[in-house]
Parts: sequence; structure tokens; C-alpha cells
Amino acid sequence: MKLPIFASVIIFVVTLTHAIRHNRRQKESLEKGFWARESMANSVRRKPIDRLDYINIPVEQLPMSLLADDPQIAECIEIIKNLSAKRILNLTGFTNTDLKLEYGAANITELSEYDQNYTLLVRTLQKWADALFEVEEKEAAVSLLEFAVSTHTDVSKTYDRLADYYLANGASDKIDHLIEVASTLRSSNKNVILRHLKEKKGR
Repeated sequence: MKLPIFASVIIFVVTLTHAIRHNRRQKESLEKGFWARESMANSVRRKPIDRLDYINIPVEQLPMSLLADDPQIAECIEIIKNLSAKRILNLTGFTNTDLKLEYGAANITELSEYDQNYTLLVRTLQKWADALFEVEEKEAAVSLLEFAVSTHTDVSKTYDRLADYYLANGASDKIDHLIEVASTLRSSNKNVILRHLKEKKGR
């Protein structure tokens, strides 16, 4: 009885050792590839970025004066006003290495700043919309979320709240547009967003 058990232990140890070595080699290969790509990216010369797809905030179309005396809403409005004067880029899904390879290493600081502006934009739009939903200003809230979707946001709550609003107001066909936009996202949230939208659409 002991021999089969001993043999099983030996086989397990050999298999485990092989798996560990394979994973180590795979990790080393990935790291080597990453640093080779990073080295190449750092040598790419600056390229023009003036004609990229910058996001313009349509301040005149947003509910800038609605409940502007509410502290939370006022804060959101102020952030949006400040952002409207800055460059904004949705670079979700792109690594710094990707950006350096595409636009040159010298542009990475500016591009990172523009991407941070975008993150602040979509988070603020969601916060602002949530505040408006709380006081039953639903149409105004929806206008903010629809603008966020037009920029290809990956904030899942944005899609959820819009889909719920469309369903409640007999406009379930508009969920198709949300699904269309979500299917183009370069985000880790993409599949979750699509699943939720399709579940709501199927009700």
C-alpha cells in the first residue's frame, strides 16, 4: 500500500516542479518582452498631438444653473467649468508604453495629464447626475450621463442608471445605443457593462 502512495507523491512533486519552472520561464519571457518594448518606446521621437480626438465640454448644454446653490452640485459645476478650459483625452485601455510608442516619449507627461482630466470629468458627471437623481431632476441627470456616454466612459453606473431610466420611460430601444458604445470600450469594465445592459434589455 505504501508504494503506490509514494509513487503518487513523487509524481505530484515532479508535476508541481515542472509547473513552477514553466511559470517562471513564462514570467521571465513576459518581463523580457515588456522591457524590450519599453526600451523601444523610450526611443520614439515626439509626434504631433494637436489633432487628437480631444473632448470639448458643451457647457452651454449642461444644467449649469440648476440647483447651483446646493454645495455638492455647486462643487461639480465648478469642476466642470475648470475642466472646460483644459485639454481632455479618453485614453482608457492604453498603457504608458502604448502612448510612448504611438506619440513619442516626450509627450507622455502631457498625455497623462489629459487622461487624468478625463477621469475627473466622467467621475464628476456621475456624481453630479446622482445628486440630481436624488432630487428628482431626472431629465437633467440623464443629459449629463448621455454626454458621458458620448465620450465612451467606462463608468458602469453611468450605463446602469441610463438603462434603468430608459426602461422606466418606455425607451428601451435606446439601450441598443448603450450596448453599441459599450462594445467599443477598451476597458476591463467592458464585459460587465455589456452583461448588465443585455440583462436589462432582455427583461
